[in-house]
Amino acid sequence: MWVFLLPFRIINHPGYWYIEGVMFKWLLSVVASWSWKSHYYIVELGDDVDSYTNDRCLFLVNHQSTADVPFLMLAFQAKGTVLQSIMWIMDRLFRYTNFGAVSVTHGDYFITQGKNVREYQMKKLRDHLLNVYLGRNRRWIILFPEGGFLSKRKETSVKYASKNNFPILEHVTLPRVGAMHVILNTLHNGNLKDALDNGEVPLLKGTEKECKPLKWVVDLTVAYPEPHKPLDLLAICASSRPSCVTYLHYRRYSVNDVPLDNMEALRDWVYKRWSEKDELLEEYYRTGKFPSLPKSQRNNKNDDLMCEIKSRRIEMSNWWIAFLHLFFISSSIFHYFLLRRMWNFARYW
Repeated sequence: MWVFLLPFRIINHPGYWYIEGVMFKWLLSVVASWSWKSHYYIVELGDDVDSYTNDRCLFLVNHQSTADVPFLMLAFQAKGTVLQSIMWIMDRLFRYTNFGAVSVTHGDYFITQGKNVREYQMKKLRDHLLNVYLGRNRRWIILFPEGGFLSKRKETSVKYASKNNFPILEHVTLPRVGAMHVILNTLHNGNLKDALDNGEVPLLKGTEKECKPLKWVVDLTVAYPEPHKPLDLLAICASSRPSCVTYLHYRRYSVNDVPLDNMEALRDWVYKRWSEKDELLEEYYRTGKFPSLPKSQRNNKNDDLMCEIKSRRIEMSNWWIAFLHLFFISSSIFHYFLLRRMWNFARYW
């Protein structure tokens, strides 16, 4: 497929990025099908994110294991064109995996952690948002602000919280706010207008109507059945664990309600969300039921009703899964014979 589309990629044609988005969604749907076929299911709770698939959103997700991303892919593949216009922000090490080349082509961002490169990385992220995220008309941004898995960062997080009088969390770790601050400020309405006026955004279709500001911040909580033994990618691929349900809980906030004036105010706001996230997980692991609100926000008995009443289970069609696998197998066979022909031609040139 890339052979036929390459000329359109070179001239940055909008049609190329549309087709690339469709292919990207199909590929991520293949990954999503692994957990579905292994009978690891997703149930969504909280705010209905289907109602703002066309809005620009920043998703803040707690990070527990290598299964987090496949489960998000499973949830998002059922939401129209979301996966076509999504942007993942991930550690630079993922760039060198087999999926890294696909992510680079799509325009995902690989961030390098460390104090010595922090300022450079934040500037680079801003440029990426203007040139790629806006330039290619993306919609949802997925960020794991904790910067690593719970099991690897928990001890460091507890020490840091104790030293600085921050909340000590059990089921999540204190998030980092650097990348979040850059994203919110770059894509905020006022700053975005300045970037447009300065010609910093290469609009794909040449019209400012496609350059809408960030509208929502979504707090997404991933809750596995076992708190100290979450599913991982190996378990998904090998179907080595019993069938189970993983919950995704959404809470939506308007960007206008998020403090952007300074880093400290944003940090306090995010830490409060993470403390509430920890309350939700604590109650879920203790009772087996996911609460509608954190305990600290409940005012009456009605608030104690469980979100399972409004739960939404994610489904995948077996026919759709079969079509996707057939398509990519056919594509692989085509490219094998194409490259073989090119190699034979080059040998006798």
